[in-house]
Amino acid sequence: MNYLISKLLICFLLQINKVFHQIIFLQNYRLLLRFIMKISGFTIIKNAVLNDYPIVESIQSLLPLVDEMIVSIGDSEDDTAELIKSINSPKIKIHYSIWDKSVRKGGKILALETNKAMDYISPDTDWIFYLQADEVIHEKYYENIRVALTRFKDDQKVEGLLFNYVHFYGTYDYIGDSRKWYRCETRVIKNNRGIHSYGDAQGFRKNIKEKIKVAQIDASIYHYGWVKNPVQMKIKQKNVAAFWNDNDESLNNLLSEEDFFDYSDFDSLKKFEGSHPAVMQNRINKKNWHIELDIRKKKMKLKYRFLFWIEKLTGKRLLTFKNHIIVRK
Repeated sequence: MNYLISKLLICFLLQINKVFHQIIFLQNYRLLLRFIMKISGFTIIKNAVLNDYPIVESIQSLLPLVDEMIVSIGDSEDDTAELIKSINSPKIKIHYSIWDKSVRKGGKILALETNKAMDYISPDTDWIFYLQADEVIHEKYYENIRVALTRFKDDQKVEGLLFNYVHFYGTYDYIGDSRKWYRCETRVIKNNRGIHSYGDAQGFRKNIKEKIKVAQIDASIYHYGWVKNPVQMKIKQKNVAAFWNDNDESLNNLLSEEDFFDYSDFDSLKKFEGSHPAVMQNRINKKNWHIELDIRKKKMKLKYRFLFWIEKLTGKRLLTFKNHIIVRK
């Protein structure tokens, strides 16, 4: 009996020793990464308070992954600058920009401002991590992201990292699952001055129009741009409409509409079953509106209903636009 107890005790101590060494290795591994790889984060923001962007949560979710965080603040009409300063991180470097009001079509101004912000990135950076003001990273993906950054750092065929997307709609309980919501997009790129923000800043291109080569990784970006109370959602649409619409009549028609967004006008949604990033919890607790949506409703044309059915059956999305070329998984 004593022999058996001694043997079990030795096995237990060996396991403790193994776990201890794994912890030490992980700590040294992360410390080593700091010396061999530099990561810069950046974002652009304008009128964060007026439009109720979760920009603080967005930046907070990125700070653990980066060595510096560039924040380009547009000429705002509210306390956006004070809001960013309140994060109080030594990693944050604030720059100011005046957005060109004459650029009024297709969100092009967003790409222009994104490219301006990229110019502030340190030249010795290996990776550039971009988040938009309504995008947040769940902490459960940090380790996967770090592993991918290390794995592909010296892979000459990989110019960026491709993330999956979770698009919330109406409240924090519903997500879009139709083809109108993009499934994935590039949010990390190599520090290559030939790579620029493209279109409405949704993705990146090299040498103006060439699609960049990316590795698809097991991590998601949580997109909260469509989660606001109905009044705030409509106000935000009106505030940013000029960046997308250069037709004065169409713009004036939108501005004359009632300040209330109809969330019932959707094609397909499903319930969100997972957890939200920890940095979002305070914002979620403060939610002051209630919306019940009938997710059994599917409102699509026959062609899109068929493609939607194929996607649900196979997991593949056919006949869709892509900003990238996948070369690694």
